[in-house]
Order: sequence, then structure tokens, then C-alpha cells
Amino acid sequence: MGIGSAELDSEHRAVDIARTGWGKGVSFSAMKTAVVQRERLVRRLITSHETPVVLIDAPVGFGKSTVLGEWRGADDRQFACLTLGEHHDDPVALTASIAEAVGELEPVDDGVFTALHGAGEATVKVAIPRLLDSMRHWRAPHVLVLDDVHRLSDAASLSIIATLAGGLPSGSQLAIASRTEPSIHVGRMRANRDLVELTARDLAMTPAETDWMLRACGLRLRPASVELLQARTEGWPAGLYLAALSLANADDPDGAAARFAGDERVVADYLRDELISSLTPDALRFLTRTSILDELSGDLCDAVLGDEGSGEVLRTLARSNALISSLDSRDHSYRYHALLREMLESELQRLEPLEAADLHARAGRWYAERGDFDHAVPHTISTGDPELAGELIWSLAADYASAGRQATLERWLGRFTTAQIAATPTLCLVRATYNMSQGDGAQVEHWAGLALQGLEDNGREDGEALRVAASVIRSSGAAREGAIRMRADVTAAFDLLPEESPWRSICRLVEGVSYHLTADRERARSALEEGARRGAAGAPHIYTLCLAQLALVALDDDDVDEAARLTAESTAEADRHGLNDYPTAALVFAVAALVGARQGRAGDAVRDAKRAVRLLATLNELSPWYEVETRIALARSLALLEDVAGARAQLAAAGRLLRLTPDAPVLAQWLEQAWQEADSATAAGRWPLTPAELRLLRYLPTHLTFREIAARLVVSTNTVKTQARSLYGKLGVSSRAEAVTSARTTGLLETDDLPT
Repeated sequence: MGIGSAELDSEHRAVDIARTGWGKGVSFSAMKTAVVQRERLVRRLITSHETPVVLIDAPVGFGKSTVLGEWRGADDRQFACLTLGEHHDDPVALTASIAEAVGELEPVDDGVFTALHGAGEATVKVAIPRLLDSMRHWRAPHVLVLDDVHRLSDAASLSIIATLAGGLPSGSQLAIASRTEPSIHVGRMRANRDLVELTARDLAMTPAETDWMLRACGLRLRPASVELLQARTEGWPAGLYLAALSLANADDPDGAAARFAGDERVVADYLRDELISSLTPDALRFLTRTSILDELSGDLCDAVLGDEGSGEVLRTLARSNALISSLDSRDHSYRYHALLREMLESELQRLEPLEAADLHARAGRWYAERGDFDHAVPHTISTGDPELAGELIWSLAADYASAGRQATLERWLGRFTTAQIAATPTLCLVRATYNMSQGDGAQVEHWAGLALQGLEDNGREDGEALRVAASVIRSSGAAREGAIRMRADVTAAFDLLPEESPWRSICRLVEGVSYHLTADRERARSALEEGARRGAAGAPHIYTLCLAQLALVALDDDDVDEAARLTAESTAEADRHGLNDYPTAALVFAVAALVGARQGRAGDAVRDAKRAVRLLATLNELSPWYEVETRIALARSLALLEDVAGARAQLAAAGRLLRLTPDAPVLAQWLEQAWQEADSATAAGRWPLTPAELRLLRYLPTHLTFREIAARLVVSTNTVKTQARSLYGKLGVSSRAEAVTSARTTGLLETDDLPT
């Protein structure tokens, strides 16, 4: 949505609301010509072209958008303009809209849009740098205008604005309009002189501008009255226009000026009284019932009102009403001024709450039929019906989670109370899906369990389909019942899911993992390859996980070259789609680190191992098999990289988790092999401990006696004592306790490094 310099800004226009009656002393045409040209501000903006960022922050009614429009008309550069809405408070949606706005002026690298699918909070690390790189190839400097930035609260979305502010090419600028100062390091920009700022003080009308505007409206006030109005409104343009309307009907304008109060509350009360008393019943009904919409069109209003002819009504109102603005040159889209809309919507909710819910439901259906779910869902939520909203949000949950739209899912869920979510199975499943994308297995288990409990209680017609979905989510993100059971769950679910369901790729991933962990590599490879094919079409995160698991299959076949090909593709895909910060991408990088270490690419292996360690730390009780696989692969890579202490710590954690997956013999084999590799790496280090001595070392912190340790190791007690004396000598200690302390200090033994 652009900002047209020829259009009078709805924050800065006259208030001739009624087609008849109100404001008789001042015609709309007269008020239209009364708009003050802010030349002093525009000159300041034009001469700021060497400063990267322009910030215009002031409350509603100060003409922020008008100033931007005048600047656009006076500047030789091209402007890419975007007015933000609630749905932009999501890093993926925000970046896509910015890229589309910029793309109308200059070509944008396709890689920007590729990175958006699955990016989530990683958008700022992948897609935005690619967008900035495209902008650096512009033929000439541009201005990127972002209006209504106060609508953003998500930290990742604000981080995108901050990154843009610091990355535009020389000669180009980022212009931000907001009702409040955005959290984008404004203080640092001020200190570095990277910011030109216009505040309410700058935007307020001067006494001279106030006098000019009043005279253009046909008012001739004494200088003292002009100064009084300017002081009482503090130069607030919207308040001054309202004052002009009020004074135009007064027998004694100077006396009325002395009584006029320009604070926002009084002005809003005045607007409410005058509007309601002056509008015809039909006009008032139309405006009130359509006040639920943030952007209006004839078709949308017809659908919401169940009527025809709304387009013509909007055109008529826009021509006679300064608080209704056309947003394009074709008179297709319109917007109500914020004060007008808020007042009317408040009246609707107060007088006709049930009607308001019905209007929101119609708007939600209209948007949903057109695939505009960013607008459809908020309207559906506003119906006050969690079941209705839950069905719509649940239908989007998998796609939004796969596309990195977690911020949007979280914002939608935030519109409900915890009790409402818990009582609505579909919302429970949305919450579980969101938590799965965050790697929070404990919350997945909690919300999927509540969904199943709710389905048992309410006997929904679609209960079976939802139970299937809950089963898939639990098996994918919180499997606690073993590899065989999770395979049975997802295999049954796969057959019941629609062909186009995004959950089918996840089913094949989990099925393939289960076959692999139960030593059926051929079936594992078949299921994983199908999962990869399905994931490639719309779920890049699942695609990368399938490739990582296939790489582990290849390593079991001792095909390091094939494993290297698969890990190269999985990490490239993760980078392409901005998945490097996904918690559940830990496996991708752990396997890549192992393959890199096996091939002697130490630098790559260290980088990938660090990523895996960082992501593992963000997981919370995710499915045990996933953490065990990841930690074993990571440990094997660390052992090859001579980080023995790190390897042993990962193996100790894997050993504890392995108890929760007792029917996965391959994991037990991997763990034993990994311990042997860690022991060999230790033996090659500072203290040449033998494998037998290393096995004994792991038992020394326990309460077991040497006799009991010997029984565990299936050797004689004398053998254990002999090995212990040798171990003490190599560590330079004289007792079991000292050996444990020394081993822990030097990294040979972790605190939790105990035998399973």
C-alpha cells in the first residue's frame, strides 16, 4: 500500500463528515484547500539524503503520512512504500512485504523469497542480507518508506527494521513513521548521527501555519485567539481542523475559540457527538457495521453487510468525508481514520455485540475464501467463538510452522486465554504444533495430551482426524513409548491423512527413523526418501531432517561419500531457507560435523559441531530418540576433533536418555561404538590409558566396590585392582577419590559420565 502525495492524509484532513447538515460554515472543498504545505519539514527531509534513517514519530493526527507524501512528491528519488498492519508483526510476512514493495522498483534476488520459507526468526540472518545485497545493485538511490511501524512488537520483526536501518546503500534512506519510538537502537543512531528525526514538536503547526489554515477555512480570528487555539491544541493538526469546524458555526468565533478544548479526549467526544447527530441513519449504519474492517472495498463490504452497492457508498462517503480515504487511484480500497473507526467500533460493540460477532464471521469467511488468512484469522477470533477460530487456525498450523510463521501462530494464540485453549482441542493442537517447532517436547506432550482428552470428552464429528493429528504430533515431538510404537502410530496416521497434508512428510520421517533404529535399513531408506520428496515440496525443515537421517544410514553402510553428498544438501537447504537457528536442526549439523570430521575437514566440522551444541541447548525434553541420535553423532565428531571432554559429556547425556528408548538396538550399538572411539581418543592424549582402564575409570565415581565393578566388567577382582593401580600411576594420584577428582579436572570424566 503506497503513500500518495496527491491524497490528503486521513490524519491531517478536514472533518466534514456529514453529507448534509454538519459543518455548514466550511465546505469540504474549502477545507481540502486548507491543508498546510509543510515546506519547512520537506526541505529538512530532502537535504538529509546522506543520513541513512529518517524517523517521524508522533501520536495520531500529526500528519506523519502527509509529510511523507509531500516529501515523495518533492524528491527526485524513487520511493518504495509500505503501510504496516497487524499481520506484518511476523518476520516472514514483514520481509516478504518489504521485498515485494522494493521489487516494484528494482529486481529482487529470488533467494530472498526462498529463504522466507521456513525462516522464522532467522529471517534477519538470511533473507534480509540477501535483500540488502539486491538493493546495493540498484541503479540509483531509493527511499524505503515504512509507515505505521508502531504496529510491530515482535522482537524479530523489529530486528529486521534495525538491520535495514544499518544496511542500505549510500544515498538511499529508510523512512519510518510511527506513533511511538520503535525499539530499533534509535539512541545509537542519534549518537552516531545516522538519524534525522521529526517528532510531535516538529510536526505541530506553528502560529503562522495555524493562522494560514484558519484563514483558508474562512475564519478571521484575532491574533490572540489564534495563539490560544494553537496553544490549547499544542499545534495538533487534527485538533485544529476539528476546531475550525466547530468555530465555523459559531456566532462569536473568538468567544468559541476561548472555550474550545483541544485535548484528544474532548476532541474525540466532540467527533462522536457531531458525527452521530449529523449522519443519516443509513450512513451511520453503514459506517458502524463496516468499522470492524481495517481496509475496505465494495466487494468486502457487500459480503459483510449481506447487501449490494457498497462500492458506490464508499466512493460517495470518501468524496464528502475527510476521515474516509481512498487508498488507490481506482477507488477500489478505502480506510477510515483511526479515531473514526475506533469510535464507531466501540459503539458497535456497546450496542450490538452479537451483530459485531456475526460481521466478523462474515469478514473472516470472505478473506478465507480468497486465501488471505492473515486477515481471516483475526476476524474469526473476534467472533468470540474459540471452536470456530480453532478450526481455521488448525487448518493453517502445519503450513505456518513449516514456513517459519511461528510468530503469527503465537500472536493468534495470544488472543485466547489459557483456559480457552485447554478447552478447545484444535487450539491445543495448534499450541502443540508451535511448541514442536520450538523444540519443546514437554509442552508438546502437555498440549497434545489435553487435545486427546478433550476429544474423548466432546465426541466431535472430526474427532478421529484430530486424534490422528495428535498422534503424529506426539510421535514426532514427544515420543516416550519407544521406536516401534511411534512407527505404528505414524504409519496408521499416514493412511488416514489427506494426500496433500503436510503431516504426511513428517509421518514418513518418523517411520524411517524407527526402521533405522530397529536395524531395517532398506525400509528406513525407502520411507526417508519419500519423506524427503514430500518435504521438498513445501516443508524444507522436514526435507533437511530426512537427508540427515539418510546420511546416518549411509554411514552405517560405510558410504562416507554418499553421506557427504546428503549432508552438503541438507546444510545448503537449511541455509537457503533460514533454518540454521531452528532448535530441531541440531541433528542436521551434528551429522554434518561427523561427516566433516570423518573426511578430515576440521574447519567445517568444528563450525557445524558448534551449531549443533548451541541448538541442543535450546531443546526441552524433545523425543528421546532425537536427542540420543544427535548427541551420539556430535560426540563422535568431537572425539575425532580431539575434544574428548566434550565427546564424553554428550555420550553421558545420551546414555541417560537411551533408557527412554529401550527398543532401539541401533542406538545402543552406536553408543557403545562412540564410547570406544572416545576412549581411543583419550588413550591417544596426555595420559595413555588403555581401553580397559578407561572403562574402569567410568565406574570409580559410583558406590560400587572393586568386587562389584569386577562383576560388571566380567573380570576378576585382582584384575580390577591391577588396572586401578596402573590408572593411579598414570594420573599421578594415590587414591580412588583423587583419581576421580583428577579425571574430572582434566576432562577425562564428566560429572554425569557414569555407566548405564
